[in-house]
Amino acid sequence: MASPELTSTRSPRVTVARRLAKRNHRSAERRFLAEGPQAVREAVAAADAAIEVYATAEAAERHPDIVDRARASGVPVLRAAEDVVAAMSQTVTPQGMVALCRFVDVPLASLTEPSAPDLVAVLAHVRDPGNAGTVLRAADAAGAEAVVLTDASVDLYNPKTVRASAGSLFHLPVVAGPRVEDTVARLRGAGLRVLAADGTGSADLDDELDAGGLDGPTAWVFGNEAWGLPEETRALADAVVRVPIHGRAESLNLATAAAVCLYASARAQRGASGCRAT
Repeated sequence: MASPELTSTRSPRVTVARRLAKRNHRSAERRFLAEGPQAVREAVAAADAAIEVYATAEAAERHPDIVDRARASGVPVLRAAEDVVAAMSQTVTPQGMVALCRFVDVPLASLTEPSAPDLVAVLAHVRDPGNAGTVLRAADAAGAEAVVLTDASVDLYNPKTVRASAGSLFHLPVVAGPRVEDTVARLRGAGLRVLAADGTGSADLDDELDAGGLDGPTAWVFGNEAWGLPEETRALADAVVRVPIHGRAESLNLATAAAVCLYASARAQRGASGCRAT
């Protein structure tokens, strides 16, 4: 087995990786880390996202598809000692593979040009990075065409957000940092109906679905895990919608409620044929 190319935890590459644990360094350098095989696999598959991949010998042998895909895409793969990869990682139990990546967010204006999307998730006041990443993953799974994290939400490139997205960060356009007012204005101007998800909403998700209120292009706005959406954000929406609780649970957590709302829209838009109308 070949010797690792990176053996010192004091190497410049490790220093760079450690700096990226802080938001100000990520923002200044417009770079972040994707950790673990799943995230690295999606990073190297995305155009111009991955800069370099660092992998232990064991991880490289276990995931030859990632190594081959990276090299075929012109992304260098550097073999690293286990303690080097551990020093780069932000997790308690590193999985032996890390990718240095470029920022992948897109401008808000690009979401509606040249055509408007059918389904968008807007994270207006989501502060928990794990929830943000999980909503991004749910939006990807439901077939949403974009996700927006407003300036009142957690950093898109927070390591916990990146991990919780399970690679979905690289699958669909994501906008980072616009004001919620600007986001709603842009999406409504492009013809989307804006729905705020809140447990105290006056509209019921089942009723909206039955009445055909989810059939058209829709942007869902999701709020804070603990206190929901502030009144000024609710006022921006065309309707404030609650997910009905049919059992005895007190409520749903943010990520679960977001998944329910996004899948309800996806099902309505696809109709009985299983495909979106064109």
